[in-house]
Amino acid sequence: MGDATLTAANDDTLNTDANGPAKTVVFSMPETVMPNMWLTDYDSLYFNQNDNYWEPPVDRQLLANLTRRNAQHGGIVQSRANMATARYMAGGMSTQQMGAAFLNCIQFGDVALLKIRNGFGQVLRLFPLPSYRTRVAGDGGAVVLERENTVKRYKAKDIIWVRVYDPVQQVYGCPDYLGGLQSALLNEDSTLFRRKYYINGAHMGFILYSTDPNLDADVEKDIKEKIQESKGVGNFKSLFVNIPNGKEKGIQIIPVGNFESKDEFMNVKNVSSQDVFNAHRFPAGLGGMIPTNTAGLGDPTKYDEVYFKSETRTLINMFVDAVNRDPEIGSKLKLVFDMGNGGAGA
Repeated sequence: MGDATLTAANDDTLNTDANGPAKTVVFSMPETVMPNMWLTDYDSLYFNQNDNYWEPPVDRQLLANLTRRNAQHGGIVQSRANMATARYMAGGMSTQQMGAAFLNCIQFGDVALLKIRNGFGQVLRLFPLPSYRTRVAGDGGAVVLERENTVKRYKAKDIIWVRVYDPVQQVYGCPDYLGGLQSALLNEDSTLFRRKYYINGAHMGFILYSTDPNLDADVEKDIKEKIQESKGVGNFKSLFVNIPNGKEKGIQIIPVGNFESKDEFMNVKNVSSQDVFNAHRFPAGLGGMIPTNTAGLGDPTKYDEVYFKSETRTLINMFVDAVNRDPEIGSKLKLVFDMGNGGAGA
């Protein structure tokens, strides 16, 4: 039944007994799936005039938490970053920083690379700012949100932005997996539902339906207490009711739902997982997905080669183009990658 609110309402049209009028149970209205133009529906950005930066189009806290809430999504995001980082050979960042830059860009859709200068104003190296807290300033620079409502500002000349193109707005980048957000959340919801099923030690519940006039108040109270006590881990308990001279079907148990046969947990998990893979355009054979047929998932080496040519190479070239074209980046700071048959560089 989820989190629906139960309310009791008197109804004079219902049959009554000596104990007073019968009561009906009324469920509250279901919560809408996409309230208030949910998440990705935007056509413009809000400019924060107090702090002089643009607000991101998609909630960055959600994007950050989503990798921890869905196994497939989190694993694929990290794997995509690892595949690009593995090709890194030399440049203005360490391998660890290069990996952080790729991860930020894939997860949030953009990353700001800060130019670290010496006392003469020359650029010595680059450093990726955390996209989760970084905002685009009004002048094109960067604003990093810090604790106690403080911010740190960087001028536009000190920042190199790398963005995944968004056709709606060009201030921020846009993660390329947004089409799979609902499926990732559905996958999480199904897992949490199953955990609650085991923790509660019961199915979705049942209705104990009684029309027998011989069921007195004391027996009714005792039945309610036994049902309440049956909740909890491992408490699958049976209930015995004895009503002398009772009517046939005077007491019935009506199941509300059967988790194993009707919820189709495995189908929900499998379909939503496939949707997440599709959103990332990531080969199932490289993502650890278990094959559902005897043919398997093919040769992972070939999948890796094709994925590099169509996806990883594009991501690397985006960084190389943004950094190497900057007039302040010297030859020692230019990004160099092993591009396979294409040679080193972009």
